Amino acid sequence: MTLSSRALQRPQSLQEQAYQALRSAILSGELMPGQRLVETQLAQKLQVSRTPIREALHQLQQADLVVEDRGVLKVATFTSEDASKLYECRLALENVSVRAACTNASDRQLKQIENLIEKAEKILAAKPTKLTSFQLLDLDYQFHREIAEGSQNEWLVSLLDRLFDKMILLRIQTMLSNPAVLEVRWEHRQIYDALLARDAERAVTAVRDHLIASQARVVRELEQIQQGQNAV
Repeated sequence: MTLSSRALQRPQSLQEQAYQALRSAILSGELMPGQRLVETQLAQKLQVSRTPIREALHQLQQADLVVEDRGVLKVATFTSEDASKLYECRLALENVSVRAACTNASDRQLKQIENLIEKAEKILAAKPTKLTSFQLLDLDYQFHREIAEGSQNEWLVSLLDRLFDKMILLRIQTMLSNPAVLEVRWEHRQIYDALLARDAERAVTAVRDHLIASQARVVRELEQIQQGQNAV
């Protein structure tokens, strides 16, 4: 029997399950930026031994969602300089993404993008809460990922997925102190209108303007947070 003659069938390992559970907790804000991560406590919560937790934390370190600070593992936090560099990467990748989506996105995908904008608009019309902030953050992620899917370039989607995880954690840092950083519905509308018209140049300009404006908001908020921490 050759290796190619039979696909291995097995459930996810405990390490894989622990990784997915911890990643989800980080990206949903259950585990907050800067929060200390203790193996024994996490193992108790997930009802597993420390070994899969340790392996999962190592994997999260490789994904830059967890960092080691003087021997202590913590959920990653980002500086204003980190934010600027992450946005530089987004500008480059999403330029390619939206240009390709103008040509390749299906009508169904364009409708889904519009639906995401409408959901965000309904949430913004209600009284803001911590829950609505996380809902808006998730819709923002879905909006940009749907555009990436519309590019029909799976390699580009994979690269953006790795970047989006870091961006979500970065945005959690800023939105808790100022939910207004998630007010992007008009900018998203501009991008959608260009996509609907299949106007690549207009779409690229709209994405660039949106990301530059978002970068300015996030960097400004991070600088204020850092100044407050330095003053303590």
